[in-house]
Amino acid sequence: MDVAALLTDAFSRIGEEVHGAADGLSAEQLAHRIDPEANSIAWLVWHLSRVQDDHVAGVAGTEQVWRTQGWADQFGLPFPVRAIGYGHSSDDVAQVRVESPELLTGYYDAVAARTLEYVGGLTEGDLDRVVDEAWDPPVTLGVRLVSVIDDCAQHAGQAAFVRGVVERLGQ
Repeated sequence: MDVAALLTDAFSRIGEEVHGAADGLSAEQLAHRIDPEANSIAWLVWHLSRVQDDHVAGVAGTEQVWRTQGWADQFGLPFPVRAIGYGHSSDDVAQVRVESPELLTGYYDAVAARTLEYVGGLTEGDLDRVVDEAWDPPVTLGVRLVSVIDDCAQHAGQAAFVRGVVERLGQ
């Protein structure tokens, strides 16, 4: 399997999980929190989408779809446009509310399309390129992409778990 096919497969699986966690839920279900400090499905999907958008745009040298395709305006969140959810407080999590899952999955799908376009053109040699010298050792493209896949997969799994709780509670 070549690098582009491997990365395409990995990122495609995240989209399947995102849709599985959010599709068909109401605004209240998307905002449900297991306890006052827990993350909601809406926040988890928004955050994983923002992380993927931010990090992939950074290594690809492109603008984020959050800004260029108007998603920031559509969400209308009270955060700086650069916010991706790192360091968010419980109060911040509570502010990520959407009226329907289509906004969340639409944004994720736009991010995924940009991501798949980028990774579809990568070769094995590209993965050794250093993309962040702020770390010791410096972070390569391969390490950054695996990190994004891991982070997004974890959050998608968390969102799926919350959905299971919501459905069991009959909410």
